[in-house]
Amino acid sequence: MVNDARKEKIRETLTNYLVGNNYRKTPERYAILDAVCDFKGHFTLDALEELLETRNFRVSKATLYNAMKLFIKLRLVVRHRFIGQTKYELCHDDDDHIHQVCTLCGKETEISAPEVKQAIEQTRYKRFRKDGFTLYIYGVCSSCQSRLTRKTNKKKSKNNNTQKE
Repeated sequence: MVNDARKEKIRETLTNYLVGNNYRKTPERYAILDAVCDFKGHFTLDALEELLETRNFRVSKATLYNAMKLFIKLRLVVRHRFIGQTKYELCHDDDDHIHQVCTLCGKETEISAPEVKQAIEQTRYKRFRKDGFTLYIYGVCSSCQSRLTRKTNKKKSKNNNTQKE
């Protein structure tokens, strides 16, 4: 969720692009953008559609997809393809993202890793200007790891009991 001043700056970016490229400034685009600004963190298109419906603003899937495609092009929104799902997120002033993604349950968490950010900032790029980065670290979350450990221990216990008989 962004404050009103940031939301106006985001809306202004959209307006400047639409006017500069002779596109219509439709109420649907602005309603979708406002809804995107009201999310905190990641969201799905279904969640976005539900939020718009609670505001009595219905849009077709095509309009939703086209608006998101435009917002991604303008770097207002970033698309994340996590395991088995696509989620979106409003771009912030700090576009650098590091996510840890559980390969079992699909849970994703944004983490802070100053050492990684510093290493990327200090990297010299050849004939390339970096605007931001997204890093995905895949593994198993603590909840899934606990579940796996309990399952393994249960299996071992069961095997030990059958061997004793």
